[in-house]
Amino acid sequence: MWYVYILKSELFGRYYIGYTGNLDNRLRWHNSGKSRWTKRFIPWEMVYAESYERKTEAIKREKQMKAFKSRIYIENMIMKMNPGNMKHI
Repeated sequence: MWYVYILKSELFGRYYIGYTGNLDNRLRWHNSGKSRWTKRFIPWEMVYAESYERKTEAIKREKQMKAFKSRIYIENMIMKMNPGNMKHI
């Protein structure tokens, strides 16, 4: 199983979109400071994820989500997944 995910840095109000085969490991990796871009905005929280059977599908969806480059689009996706949980926005 492959996943497209969105992380949020509560301290900095930033989002990060990526894909992975293991959500738990990827979140730990981002919060460990090993990623050049995400280490500046630690700590990260997983706020959204979609699953796909194939890696190619996950990569395609990640590129699609990144192409929007819209905070409103990202926050609307998160709200649809977690309608009763506004703390992520």
